[in-house]
Amino acid sequence: MALAFILIETLGLDLKVTNTFFYNHLTQQWLGAGAGDWWAHRLIHNDGRWVVRGIAALALAAWGLTFFVPSIRPWRRSAGFIVLAMAASTLLVGALKLVTNVDCPWDLSEYGGAHPYVALFADRPDYLPRAQCFPGAHSSSGFALVCFYFVLRDRRPRLAWVALGVACLAGLTFAVAQEARGAHFLSHDLTSAMLVWVLQLFLYVRLLGLPPAAPDYSQTRASE
Repeated sequence: MALAFILIETLGLDLKVTNTFFYNHLTQQWLGAGAGDWWAHRLIHNDGRWVVRGIAALALAAWGLTFFVPSIRPWRRSAGFIVLAMAASTLLVGALKLVTNVDCPWDLSEYGGAHPYVALFADRPDYLPRAQCFPGAHSSSGFALVCFYFVLRDRRPRLAWVALGVACLAGLTFAVAQEARGAHFLSHDLTSAMLVWVLQLFLYVRLLGLPPAAPDYSQTRASE
């Protein structure tokens, strides 16, 4: 992640990726606006977030049922972890958006807006109004599904890798849709992915616990 941020900043990849794939300067049109609004806005942005919310609601319902259905009681901690991990991930990113003071691409003069472009770690001029576009909140809800990887990694390792792939694909899909609409840059969504991973890794270690290490018999055999 650190290497990716260095490359993004030194090579100006935020603007290059946006100019190459998502914004047409000739028509002054975003890929996910106009004819693309149906997939970027209505399908992925609006409907997609309800899918994620539905998954979180099902996990919450499953956690509640563990108090009444003995057969699924062993999954109580896992279901609770899913609910907590998904909620904490989106809340963390949402809270950071309130304080980071970074513009959305659609607000910049390069893309029809009124604000000058300010690099991610540059000093933002005081005359500019406060902005709330960093990190990418929508992609964080897709990346939040990595909680299923952490739940499954010690029980069903192969299935855990599938869950990780699905979560990354969901986050990437949400990220592309928002970048196509002009709501975020590449660095915004990369930050969301990093924050979600680190937060959920911390919660996994604290709440689910790492599996016990295999005993080391080498020294015993050597002494014998």
